Amino acid sequence: MAKLFDRWNQSLQTGDPAKVAANYMENSILLPTVSNQLRVTHAQREDYFHHFLENQPVGKIDYSHIDIGCNTASDAGIYTFTFGKTGQKVRARYSFNYQWDGKNWLISQHHSSAMPENK
Repeated sequence: MAKLFDRWNQSLQTGDPAKVAANYMENSILLPTVSNQLRVTHAQREDYFHHFLENQPVGKIDYSHIDIGCNTASDAGIYTFTFGKTGQKVRARYSFNYQWDGKNWLISQHHSSAMPENK
């Protein structure tokens, strides 16, 4: 399941918000790191990533806890983003919930919040 984060992170590296948004189920929810706006539609998620990708983020997992169920999985922990445009690093708590749609594992819920020391 750790490879699902790698897939998501690699889609960030493309710089294409549509490729990042393709990792999410149609009815998924994104509670993003650097926005106060809840993202519940494909267009809203793609809009968020359009702005997020401008800073050229690269994510790295610092700690991960994975649980696997029947057609579901969760990954929660801490990751750090390094922004290529500025060199800034942001540590954040995260949780990804995944569902198997019969063909692919897709994100059904994604929450990310900057660590308090970043604020």
